[in-house]
Amino acid sequence: MKAAPSLADDPAMGFDPDAVTVSDTIDIAAPARVVWEILTDLPRYNEWNPFCIRAVSTLEMGAPIEMTLINYATAGGPTVPNLEYICGFEPERLLSWEFPNLDYWPYPARRDQVIEATGPESCRYYSTDAFLGANGIHVFRFAGPWIKRAFDDSALALKARAEGFHGGGG
Repeated sequence: MKAAPSLADDPAMGFDPDAVTVSDTIDIAAPARVVWEILTDLPRYNEWNPFCIRAVSTLEMGAPIEMTLINYATAGGPTVPNLEYICGFEPERLLSWEFPNLDYWPYPARRDQVIEATGPESCRYYSTDAFLGANGIHVFRFAGPWIKRAFDDSALALKARAEGFHGGGG
């Protein structure tokens, strides 16, 4: 994975390590391939994901991913449409999308979902959201806490789904 430019290199898209939300790291008693299959089965997100209840994409690099998110900022408030673009796709290891820096909405971000195999029948999962550029720290301070809750809830739901499928319950 290519390192993002620093803020000194790029004030619009630069990376600030203080502006990153990181989910809890979850150990999953299922192979990485099972977790990957669930993460890439976008039509079924509404069956298990408490944060992203709809996702549509070809998952090709650069392709849009259209999502419907539950608004965790308002304690389960209305849903929110979200459009980002696939920027990382490494089977059984990494699924990423990003929001570009736009003149009318200068709040770029990148989400990485990481799967680490820990054995033939187990893996570890976590998710990050890096808020990029000069505005990133402000977005992080506002949204970081509720995004962490959403990512933690999603990680636990992913664990339950994967273990249910791997154990024969799915």
